[in-house]
Amino acid sequence: MKLTFLGHAAVLIESKESRIFIDPFVTDNPSCPLKIDEIPAPTHILVTHGHGDHLGDSVELSKRFGSLVVANFEIATYLSTKNVEKIHAMHIGGKTTFEFGSVKMVPAVHGSGIVDGDTVKCGGTPCGFLLETEGKKIYHAGDTGLTVEMQLLRSEKIDLAFLPIGGNYVMDVDDAVRAVEMIKPAKVVPMHYGTWPVIEANPEEFKERIETLGVECIIMKPGDTLEL
Repeated sequence: MKLTFLGHAAVLIESKESRIFIDPFVTDNPSCPLKIDEIPAPTHILVTHGHGDHLGDSVELSKRFGSLVVANFEIATYLSTKNVEKIHAMHIGGKTTFEFGSVKMVPAVHGSGIVDGDTVKCGGTPCGFLLETEGKKIYHAGDTGLTVEMQLLRSEKIDLAFLPIGGNYVMDVDDAVRAVEMIKPAKVVPMHYGTWPVIEANPEEFKERIETLGVECIIMKPGDTLEL
């Protein structure tokens, strides 16, 4: 399968059966190399939480392409008020099989409020996603601080993990290294850094430190792809 990093926390996963877009923040994303009209049609959209830099363009993309949006119950309910027709609601600990494989919703420690005009609506509990497709396991942590529940992921034998390192709103480099120690994935891609000055971080430092743990680090610039 092919994975494309589109900046911040936006990740496009293209498998034989599906095209899965996680946290589709394209419009207003200063690091995304593509415009909304250049995004290939996703079959599935996975949303980790309700903040605008993660919920992103879910509504427009789902309406345009008929994509199925997978999110927690509260976000799913919100999307239904925006006339999004294809929605699958889940919650933490839930696991569901789709055409491409399975998705499990795992804990994240963060907020999830949805800014809608002048109000902030309940976005439910934030999450990360554990995907299994084509015999590979991919963990997208979403926005999260370091949490002890991450140690439960070690037994999953994750092939590739996307972990935030930007600090301020999420784990910084120090805590992301500790997360790697708990999860022990085969490969890690750092994300959620450098989009704005408040989340500046040094991915080279992160790479150097986790590779001493025997974990490969792949630093992806927005627009980069990798094969898994």
